[in-house]
Amino acid sequence: MKWNKIAPLMLVSVTLAMSGCGNQAAKQDSKSAATPAATATAAASQAPAKKLTDVKVVLDWTPNTNHTGLYVAKDQGFFEQEGLNVQIIQPGEGGADAMIASGAAEFGVSYQEGITQGRIQGVPLVSIAAVIQHNTSGFASPVAKNIKTPKDFEGKTYGGWGAPAENAMIGSLMQAEKADAGKVKFVNIGEADYFTAVKRDIDFAWIYYAWTGVDAELRGEPLNMIYLNKYSEKLDYYTPVLATSEKMIGEKPDLVKAFTAAAAKGYQFAIDKPEDAANILIKAVPDLDKKLVLASQKWLSPRYKDDAPRWGEQKRVIWENYANWMLEHKLLEKNLDVDKAFTNDFLPASSK
Repeated sequence: MKWNKIAPLMLVSVTLAMSGCGNQAAKQDSKSAATPAATATAAASQAPAKKLTDVKVVLDWTPNTNHTGLYVAKDQGFFEQEGLNVQIIQPGEGGADAMIASGAAEFGVSYQEGITQGRIQGVPLVSIAAVIQHNTSGFASPVAKNIKTPKDFEGKTYGGWGAPAENAMIGSLMQAEKADAGKVKFVNIGEADYFTAVKRDIDFAWIYYAWTGVDAELRGEPLNMIYLNKYSEKLDYYTPVLATSEKMIGEKPDLVKAFTAAAAKGYQFAIDKPEDAANILIKAVPDLDKKLVLASQKWLSPRYKDDAPRWGEQKRVIWENYANWMLEHKLLEKNLDVDKAFTNDFLPASSK
């Protein structure tokens, strides 16, 4: 009887003990199983952030809507996503091309004419993307001056910065209309404001419509615009472009690819969302005229890509045509090796 009563109690005790051991083991196993995951999570949270590569990109001029894509890429983290810490800087006295060529800046904003002339002189600059597909520059004058065609340049005063290309450009356009370029007076106005100069010293000047032309609209000062590319396909060259050096391409192609990919995203953002892009530029450079930036961005955004299959795409014929034009007008000493002056190799398949 005694055994009969004790045996069940012992069985219950052993069962409970085993159950307790099992629960304890389960808890221990659970704790052990959780440890690696918890450790990994903790380690990940304490792991140092990926080191970014410092990069400088130098502008060709004071910040404006030609540069919006770069500021967007920085603001939206596109450069950082590509592993880059990008600093956007102003050009020194020697200009952007000199800084790119010397390595003072890895990348910069340049233009086809500058790269062409530089390469002829042995400066190994390379264009890696066209910021704008078609030339938006031309000769502007107040409507009151009645300059509607290049022939109307006769007897007028042109205000420029003293570059040989200016004389050649005006002469080329006037020659096409059988006008006499010798009847144009040339005045060097340097960096003088267009609006002040046309009221005081000159009749017409070379401008980019996206900035000065749009500004004229906002000021209520209508102007006549003679676009270069309307008179010759050879003058529909790329201006501006993003550039780097042959050394960068040869030694750090992955860095060039990363920079170009991020820039492409920045400009695509500006194409898709001009107002947002304008506000990013204004935030980065608060001294800019907000109304001008917004109006300029709306005018320029659809022209970044225009009829190209993707933003940044460059055509060999454009480089060849303008180099031939420069050679014809004695602005070059020899033929340009076109295929070394530009590349599409670092552009993403799509900027979307």
